[in-house]
Amino acid sequence: MKLDTIRSFTNRKIAIAVMTVMGVSGTEHAYSQQEAPAIEELVVVGSQIRGARITGALPVSVVGADQITATGAISGDDLFRSIPEAGDITFNGTYLGGGNSNAARGDVSTVSLRGLAQGNTLLLLNGRRSVVHPTAQTDNETPVFGYNVNALPVMGLERVEILKDGAAALYGSDAVAGVVNNVLRSDFTGAEMDVQYGSAAGKEWTANMVWGSDFAQGRGNMFVYAGTSKKDAILASDESYMATLDRRDQVVGTSFEGSVVFDQRGTGSAWGGFQSTPFMQVRSNGVAVTDVAGNFIVQPSGIPGCTYALNSGTCYGSGTVTTNPRREMRQDSRRIEGLAILPDTERNNVFSFINYELTEQLSFFGEVGYYAAETNALSTPPTSLASTPITIPANNYWNPFGPVGSPNRLPGLNIPDAGLPLTIRSYVFTDFGPRLVNVKNDQYRLLGGLRGDIGTWGWESAVLYNEANVRDSQEHASSTLTQQALAKSTPDAYNPFSGGDAVWWSNPQPPTANSADVARSFLIQAVRENNTKLTLWDLKLSQGELLMLPGGPVGMAGGIEFRREQYLDDRDHRQDTTTTYRDMVTGITYGSDLMGHSPSLDVKGSRNVSSAFIEFAIPVISPLQGIPLVQAIDVQLAGRYEDYNDVGSVAKPKVALAWDVVDGLRLRSSWSQGFKAPNLDVLNQQVLERLIGRRDNVRCEADLRAGRISNFSQCTASYGVPSQRAGNPNLKPEESESFSYGLVFDPQFLPAQFGSVTFTVDRWEIEQSGIVGVMDDQTAINLDYLQRLSGGSNPNVVRAMPTPADDLAYQGTGLTPVGEVLYVNAAFTNLLPLLVSGIDVGVVYEKDFDRIGNLNLNLNATKLTDFYQDADEVRTTLLKARQDGVINPGVPVTGATDLIGQNGNPEWKWTLSATWSLASWQVGFMTQYIDSVVQNAVLDANLNPWLVDSLQTYNLYGQYAFDGLFGGGKTTVKLGARNLTDRDPPLAQGGYLGNIHQPVGRYVYAGVRHAF
Repeated sequence: MKLDTIRSFTNRKIAIAVMTVMGVSGTEHAYSQQEAPAIEELVVVGSQIRGARITGALPVSVVGADQITATGAISGDDLFRSIPEAGDITFNGTYLGGGNSNAARGDVSTVSLRGLAQGNTLLLLNGRRSVVHPTAQTDNETPVFGYNVNALPVMGLERVEILKDGAAALYGSDAVAGVVNNVLRSDFTGAEMDVQYGSAAGKEWTANMVWGSDFAQGRGNMFVYAGTSKKDAILASDESYMATLDRRDQVVGTSFEGSVVFDQRGTGSAWGGFQSTPFMQVRSNGVAVTDVAGNFIVQPSGIPGCTYALNSGTCYGSGTVTTNPRREMRQDSRRIEGLAILPDTERNNVFSFINYELTEQLSFFGEVGYYAAETNALSTPPTSLASTPITIPANNYWNPFGPVGSPNRLPGLNIPDAGLPLTIRSYVFTDFGPRLVNVKNDQYRLLGGLRGDIGTWGWESAVLYNEANVRDSQEHASSTLTQQALAKSTPDAYNPFSGGDAVWWSNPQPPTANSADVARSFLIQAVRENNTKLTLWDLKLSQGELLMLPGGPVGMAGGIEFRREQYLDDRDHRQDTTTTYRDMVTGITYGSDLMGHSPSLDVKGSRNVSSAFIEFAIPVISPLQGIPLVQAIDVQLAGRYEDYNDVGSVAKPKVALAWDVVDGLRLRSSWSQGFKAPNLDVLNQQVLERLIGRRDNVRCEADLRAGRISNFSQCTASYGVPSQRAGNPNLKPEESESFSYGLVFDPQFLPAQFGSVTFTVDRWEIEQSGIVGVMDDQTAINLDYLQRLSGGSNPNVVRAMPTPADDLAYQGTGLTPVGEVLYVNAAFTNLLPLLVSGIDVGVVYEKDFDRIGNLNLNLNATKLTDFYQDADEVRTTLLKARQDGVINPGVPVTGATDLIGQNGNPEWKWTLSATWSLASWQVGFMTQYIDSVVQNAVLDANLNPWLVDSLQTYNLYGQYAFDGLFGGGKTTVKLGARNLTDRDPPLAQGGYLGNIHQPVGRYVYAGVRHAF
């Protein structure tokens, strides 16, 4: 029995197909090794009509509970990463990136079919929506939301249905790329317990229990699932490719050998950069200590550039850290002991389901779900940023330009007797130490509903409340308290002039550094709390035999839905402008008192959505009519209307066709339009400021012309640039159009002794328009570079006035001197179209070898054939200027043209699995392949991008089931390994690409499961 064929109209039973035992990814047309129990009028994702045979026209993959168990998956992240159709995973809990609370972190992972941006895949639980994860994540510099699959109770799942087709006409917003419906167990009697222990870089264990029982003489059934798991952190020191930010030794022998692009150590470190106020060149006994703008750095004595020796190991040098080429002074934060890539995690899930037959025509059903997770990890020390500078008062005890009589004032200074204040331009408070980050997630789900029959109509109505919360707490530094520690004129003042040493991570507190009490005197706890709520009421009607046609009965479904979505982003009071930082020296007030964080206002938004849908399943021709080469034709017609109180209304259609040519050969096709509503963050955000490292190509051009570098790949003019982004209440929903066609071949002519084989191939295409986003900052800065070459500028790139040091740097280059970029203005808007297309291929083979067991082979592959982003006017202008030689060819223009094989878009992804079963034994094997990609913004001297190699991994498990343990029931013992050959993810500029690869080596696990 196949999922896509319903041979009996009376029973309307659907067989659930097997995907794959180890990899989860499979094809909907495989014969299942163990068919699911017959379920009358089962509704499968893709149709709202109970028992509709039109589901065979849709590319739906299904994986059952046995296959989920066989993966050894602990979390939803483990489960969904092996699906070839899934794209990059932007939300992956990684703690890298400076420990920034602006990102979604903690126990979070999402799923995004077809590689489209987060929010284009709709996640359902038992056929109804789930609440989105409360913390937005920046994707292409735009806040997006995703559904946290780690909140799913993996062992409690009966099956996962994956509709790889646009389905907005049936399910509404977010179903652009497809739908993932997670169906939890119900109507279960008995009890099962499962314990699993595994180890890779750290230990991981889980324990689960399910219990179900009938009550009220069989009129009711209750199911309860409870599970807990705990996983150790994966540390940067555990993996060689993450243990350092300087990976130049890992690219020896390639065209990138000697290039600095694989040295990502930050310019900021314990070797601080400072500037006098007012700007002036400071001299000691006639010798210049600073440059003409008053800039100087603290540096080791063993490297050139010293202007004044402090002691045998430390000196002052003129200039800034951003222009200083000496890489010995750069910070390697990965050397911090205990720094986590992924945090240690504790997760708990509880879910219960109840069915109760009130009368023969009326039943009650309900769900209660709870998920809670807590993660802990160490992050990097705080950093002072130029965008929110801290001024060191003149009377600081350690100030080398302090007042006359100060014990640390340099001799013979050409400054006032009262001394000079100093502005911190770059400094990392390494003696503050690493910071503890604690993130708590929870979700609540409550649902109650009624279903029944009125005549020949089936109906169902339910009320759902789903809430998610995140509390992100991190040790942090207050700029106000930091300046107070710097304002002391006594030896207990904080001393930022002691430097570090060449390997500061191995000696984080040199003899001249600050005591722990002084260094932690500005410690505070920064807390960010996020909340999303979903309240929903719906009413659905379904009729399997609305009217009779020659081809069979017409099915119909329709319904209405009202939902309310709410979002709250409550920033720490030191970041949302409630508690500001006022510089006691300059008198300037800054909106954020969190050191190193730009101000972020609280965001609060809500919307009401009303919708209605209708669907028809029309059997045009049936097998009973006996038409040659037209065994059956089925058509699906559907449409949905949604009205938003904030972005207007939208209506979208869907058409699907299935043509059974002969027994065993089906052709199918579908066309639909979709939409995705702008999220509540981009609609309600006032001003969002983010600091992102950018390269100033105007300065790169000056360095090239002055001979300081020989090509753009050597340019070191990169620094943090604040981006000021504004919400836009006038945004419109993103539009999309999907088209697919394919075939299912299940040769019936094969003799039974050869087994059974099913082959599927589907060609699909999705085009999106009006995608919500912003022009990325680097593109804006590149446009400023182009326009300044001809005497103009980009008004959205706001620069400081050039300093005397800037004047010197540009002298003789033919370029007008410019200052550093202060910030970039950008507003969210609807952008140009994106086209994504590909081919899905599935092959399933099953053979019963009688006495030597059953064999099941499953191949599932996806090939991207198009991933094309239309170039906007700015990028088109930059591409032409680069082609014409107006701007340097080393300036990358990203986010446009063909994006296949770039970053998170591998051309090929496939899995192959094999399962062998004999009596109580079962052995499974899986291999997964992810194609190579290039990092198109990482270029060598010849402008070739870095190639991130392909990756192939192997999984293996074996299990044995026996009776009699624990006084009865059946016990299953399982041993297995994921990534059997211990393959590291291929090297990328950031160590590895976390959106498509995992930083986990060989994972060996053992489990025991007992069914009572």
